[in-house]
Amino acid sequence: MRCPYCQNEESKVLDTTHDNRGGVRRRRECEKCGQRFSTYERAILATPLIIKQDGNREEFDREKLLRGIRIACAKRPVSAADIERLVGEIEVALQRMGRAEVSSRTVGDMVIAGLKELDHIAYIRYAIVYLKLNDLHAIRQEIDRLLLEG
Repeated sequence: MRCPYCQNEESKVLDTTHDNRGGVRRRRECEKCGQRFSTYERAILATPLIIKQDGNREEFDREKLLRGIRIACAKRPVSAADIERLVGEIEVALQRMGRAEVSSRTVGDMVIAGLKELDHIAYIRYAIVYLKLNDLHAIRQEIDRLLLEG
């Protein structure tokens, strides 16, 4: 592993921890400059192509999904760890489907369900765009539906 400080190729592993999504975090020390740094390893499993509403297909983009959820959760009491966990759960669910292509609607439905569990305000923010709630009446109906659910 290349040292991010001096670019030396040699480092030693000081500590290894595993997370619940199959990733491995390693704490390393450069053998040349002595600086310590962490690396994170995660298996790259095939994610399906996403079929957009206009019929175009694009690669699943974890960062794009993360950005969208962060925007919905802006200035809300939702931790970065919760957002990362939601994105990870969605990515794993897509990989487990074992399909070559998945509708963007499927991904959106997973986000909506996850945000509903995390934070109702973030859910409404995302729903306004995703469900195309174009007027106050439609937004009010969605809020009323949330309130009825508890």
